[in-house]
Amino acid sequence: MALLSRRLAPASEVIARVETSPPPKRAQEPQPASDNQAVTASGFRFRLERVRAVRERKEKLAQRELASAISRRTSSVAELRTADAHVEHAREQQRTVAAEPEAVKATDLLARQVFLERVEAQRQLRVRELEQREVEVAARDAELARAASEHEALNRLRERRRGEHDREEARRELGVLDEIASNRFHRSPA
Repeated sequence: MALLSRRLAPASEVIARVETSPPPKRAQEPQPASDNQAVTASGFRFRLERVRAVRERKEKLAQRELASAISRRTSSVAELRTADAHVEHAREQQRTVAAEPEAVKATDLLARQVFLERVEAQRQLRVRELEQREVEVAARDAELARAASEHEALNRLRERRRGEHDREEARRELGVLDEIASNRFHRSPA
């Protein structure tokens, strides 16, 4: 009964196993000596790559800092324009009150004058802030220029060294190919 209950594998599974099984091993015949030797070329490695990567990150950081300084300067310009508008509005109110035919209390005139002076003082703060932002943008721009030149110098050095490496590899490969050709020439029957 146990033999009858045993399930037989479908024919497709058996065929798949036979097709995927490795071929039987045969005795290996020695290969004749060949001139087709692998040419070993060492890969290019720039010794200052870590320094170059640090300089690249430093340049990107300087770019971000310059962008944020420009953004702060732009907001300072907007704040100065708003302060200019407030000053002009306060001056216009001062003129309209002074031009009124009816009498204006001295305390009202004094309060308006104090308000105008306060708005002008706020405008002066905005002007000084904008000047500071301009100095900051100039400093960040100079820092970016310095970081970019350092990064670019290392990139040029890397490319020069890569060229030297490629020329040296080509010279070595040419030497190996010349040796192979010379060996074939000397082995060939004359």
